[in-house]
Amino acid sequence: MVELKKKKKTKKQTEALELEKYRLTVSLVFIGFVLFFGILAVNLKADQIVHGFKNPSFSGVGTSSHYLTIENQEFNRKENIKAELKAYKEQLKRDAENTTLARFIRNLESRIYAQLSRQLVDALFGDTPSTSGIIELMGNTIEYSVSEDGTMITLKITDPDGNTTEITVPIGSFTF
Repeated sequence: MVELKKKKKTKKQTEALELEKYRLTVSLVFIGFVLFFGILAVNLKADQIVHGFKNPSFSGVGTSSHYLTIENQEFNRKENIKAELKAYKEQLKRDAENTTLARFIRNLESRIYAQLSRQLVDALFGDTPSTSGIIELMGNTIEYSVSEDGTMITLKITDPDGNTTEITVPIGSFTF
């Protein structure tokens, strides 16, 4: 058999070996404390992960105000569309009224009415005034008559439906 001879270590070598074991133990304990406190610190800051929808239609939080906001947006959009359509129709109407033909017709109507008015005034107050008369104008009947004492003129206007309007005007008030 082979005998193993153990070498005897010197005291200095033993102390160096013990010092190295001590340093290794202290290093391991220090690393263990750092890991323990690191894990503990992470767990202290951690929270449970909770999923929540941002849209109130899914979560139910603030649902009524969400629906009200949507309703207001829809209402405002519909009102804007109505206002735009109305403005467009009014613009088309203004454009139609400002054509050369429309202005000509308005001017012609104005002159015709002025001529009719002049003829009516001449019939009532001219050189040979008449005391009564009837004028047909666009389906309306206008009857005029001067009172017997010559102080009042009565105009009776009847529309195509038969509605009657009567106006009595004193003659003396036509002075300037």
